[in-house]
Amino acid sequence: MLGGFVSAFRTPDLRRKILFTLGILALYRLGCSVPTPGVDYQNLHQCLSGGESSSLVQLVNLFSGGALVRLSIFALGVMPYITASIMIQLLRSLVPRFQELHEQGADGQTKLIQYTRYVTVAFAALQAASYITLARNGTLYGGGCPADTPVIPNDTPLKVLVMILTMTAGTVLLMWLGERVTERGLGNGMSLLIFTSVASGLPSTAYVVTTSNVPYASFWVLIMVAGLLSAIVFVEQSQRRIPVQYAKRMVGRKMLGGSSTYIPIRINMAGVIPIIFAASLLSLPQLMVQFAGQNAPAWIIWTQSHVARTGAPLHTLLYVVLIIFFCYFYTSMTFNPDDVAENMKKYGGFIPGIRPGKPTAEYLDYVLSRITAAGSLYLAAAALTPLLVFQWLGLSGNMGIGGSSLIIVVGVGLDTVRRIQSQLERRHYEGFLK
Repeated sequence: MLGGFVSAFRTPDLRRKILFTLGILALYRLGCSVPTPGVDYQNLHQCLSGGESSSLVQLVNLFSGGALVRLSIFALGVMPYITASIMIQLLRSLVPRFQELHEQGADGQTKLIQYTRYVTVAFAALQAASYITLARNGTLYGGGCPADTPVIPNDTPLKVLVMILTMTAGTVLLMWLGERVTERGLGNGMSLLIFTSVASGLPSTAYVVTTSNVPYASFWVLIMVAGLLSAIVFVEQSQRRIPVQYAKRMVGRKMLGGSSTYIPIRINMAGVIPIIFAASLLSLPQLMVQFAGQNAPAWIIWTQSHVARTGAPLHTLLYVVLIIFFCYFYTSMTFNPDDVAENMKKYGGFIPGIRPGKPTAEYLDYVLSRITAAGSLYLAAAALTPLLVFQWLGLSGNMGIGGSSLIIVVGVGLDTVRRIQSQLERRHYEGFLK
C-alpha cells in the first residue's frame, strides 16, 4: 500500500489531483474555525461546557465537523445540499416534470442540478435562521449558557441578517468547492467533505473516552469500533450479482450481443440516509419543547421524555422501525425493478430461467426485498451498537463514534482507494490492493 502511494505521487496528473483535493479539504477545515460576524467566542466557550445539545443538533454538528456549535462561516456544512439532493430525487416519483428531466440525459441532469442548487440556498437560509434563533436563547447548547453571557450580544435585526447571509454564503461556497473536487480532484467532492467533517471529530471523542473514569472504557470502545469496522467493510463490499444474458442480433452488417454480464445489487443501497432521517424525526419533539419553552403542551413533553430521549425503550424501538422503513423507502426510490426489466427487454437482455418483461420485474423485486431486509437490519444494528455500548459504559453525548460516522468513513475511504487504484492501473502500476 505504501508503494501505491509513492507511485501515485510519482504520476504528475494524479499528484495534481491528490494535492488539489487535499488543499480544498484543508481550506474547508480552516473555514470551520472562522467565526461568523457577531459571535462572542468567550461566551461561546462557556456555553459549550455548560450543557448538552439535542440529538438532532449533535447530528448536524457531526456532519459539519463541529462548526455548527461554534457558529462558524461553514456552520451548516453540506447538510442543506444533501437535503436538497434527496428532496429532488424523491420528487421524481411525484412530479412528472422531474422524471422527464431525469430521462433526458445530460441536459436534463444539468437542469436538475440547477434546481438542487436553488433549493440548497433556500434550505441554508432557513436552517441558518433557525440555528441562530436557538443560539440566541441558549437552547442550541442545551440551556448551558448563563444569562449574562449571550453568544450573540448584539442581536439587532441587521446583525442577525448579516449572520444568516454569511452562513448561507458559506454553504454555497462549500457546494462550489465540492463540485470543483468532483471535476478536478479525486473522488466525490461532497462525500469527501463529509468524510473530513466526521473524521475530524473522532480524535476528540477518543480523548473523552480515554480520560473518562469508567474502568476499561477504552478497551470496550476499541473492541466495539474494531468489530463495527470489520462488519461495515464486509457488508459494504458485499453484493448480489444477478446474471444477465444478451441475445445475439444483427445491426446492419454487424452481429451484436451474445455477451454475459450481471446486475450488482448491494446489501446496503440506502447508505446512511435512513439513519439520518430516523434521528431527525425522533429529535423533532425535543426541538419543539425548546422553541415552546415553559408553554409546551403536556403531550409534547411526554413525547420528548419517552420518544426523543436516547436510551428510552420506546425511542430504541421507534429508531429501529424508522430505519427499516426509510431503508425500504429510499431503496425503492433509487432502484426501480420495472425500469430495469424494461431496459433489459429493450436491448435483448434476459435473466437465465426468467422470462423478459413483468416476470423479470417481479423476480428483481423479490430479490431486492430480501436483500433490503438484511440491509435494514444491518443498518439498525450499526446505529444501535454504539448507543447501547455508551449507555452500558455510562458515557453520553459521544456522537463522534457512531454507526453513521463509521459507515461514512469506511464507504468514502474505500471509494477513494478504488479511484486511486483505477488511476494507477491505467498507468500500469500495481495499485494499493493486490
